[in-house]
Amino acid sequence: MKNKFESIQNTAANLDSSGTDWRTLSFSHPERTIRLGTSFSGIGAIEHALKRLGLKTVIQFAGDIDEDCRKSYFANYDISEDRWHSDVHDFDATPYREQVDLLVGGAPCQAFSLRGKHGGFEDTRGTLFREFARLIIECRPKVFIFENVRGMLVHDQHRTWKVIKETFENDCGYDVYYQVLNSKNYGIPQSRDRIYCIGFRKETDFRYPAPIPLEHTVYDYLEKDFSSKYFLKERGVHFITESVNHRKSYTQINGDVMLCQKRNQQFNWHGDFVYFPRLISDPATPETDERLYRVADYEEDYYIHNFPERYGMMEDPDGICHMFKAPTEDIDTSMGRFRKMTPRECLRLMGFDDSYRIAVSDTAVYKQAGNSIVVNVLMALLRQLDITEYGTDL
Repeated sequence: MKNKFESIQNTAANLDSSGTDWRTLSFSHPERTIRLGTSFSGIGAIEHALKRLGLKTVIQFAGDIDEDCRKSYFANYDISEDRWHSDVHDFDATPYREQVDLLVGGAPCQAFSLRGKHGGFEDTRGTLFREFARLIIECRPKVFIFENVRGMLVHDQHRTWKVIKETFENDCGYDVYYQVLNSKNYGIPQSRDRIYCIGFRKETDFRYPAPIPLEHTVYDYLEKDFSSKYFLKERGVHFITESVNHRKSYTQINGDVMLCQKRNQQFNWHGDFVYFPRLISDPATPETDERLYRVADYEEDYYIHNFPERYGMMEDPDGICHMFKAPTEDIDTSMGRFRKMTPRECLRLMGFDDSYRIAVSDTAVYKQAGNSIVVNVLMALLRQLDITEYGTDL
């Protein structure tokens, strides 16, 4: 029997069945500029997607209530203070009417009041979604992309999504499509299901990009040099190696495909971790080293089957660790050290390449990465809909 998510996703199934790989698609008007508007902008996933695609972009407006997001955004994108809004409730998009080619946002969606059963925009009072819908009405973009968690489809017995869709179609006046997409099907080794709702100002025949084979693992995104400060201490190690936490998918160690990143990736009790078995040949890590932890209480075979030779590591006197491939015969899988993902790795596994500047604390980056949209999925969507067709000759 199909679960409720599968059933709903299939009712909206609108994937390209032609067999076309979205990575091979060309833009019809690469010379055009995309006039972009975003709200609930986070750290600028759509901006980074456009940058990676090499498309010219003018940011008409952007905004986020989080001050750390503002710092990260201004460190990475060309925007002036007068085009930034910290509170969407106070932002008027009317001056940008028909001056936005693409509007993107992922407003948190609370339950809607259905008093009187009016439906649509009137039922979204007091919600942040209403503000996003208002921006659409005010600036009239050619295309909008609205991203949210897949659970939104079944929230409040499906009524929440019904109101969202009706608002986009009836009150905003857009041709609307939606589909649940998982980032692991679009080039990033992370299992992250999200709804991607796309609205067109003009009636359009649109198909979502078909999945592509996953050609990389988490290992390919790991930093080869990292600080020893990311290693877990005893309490964290004991928690993440309890088998009950793996059965409930709270934690994963040396996984090929990352669990869905959460804003709490920073903590020692949730998310993905890397295990470095002891190097038998390394005199700096004797069995008595208090930094090493035995894993016999968990499943030693787990590390053998997950290719522990990929995770050899040596630490220099300055606390910088260097990762390299080590032959299986040179490691002792029964004991070793565990670390959490670094902020840079979390960004990479959201599709942000290393040109993205980190301008805030580790804690803030973990939160920002976990709340962001996966850049590679946005790149797939932009190619599939040929965003340059909606661009502007400036």
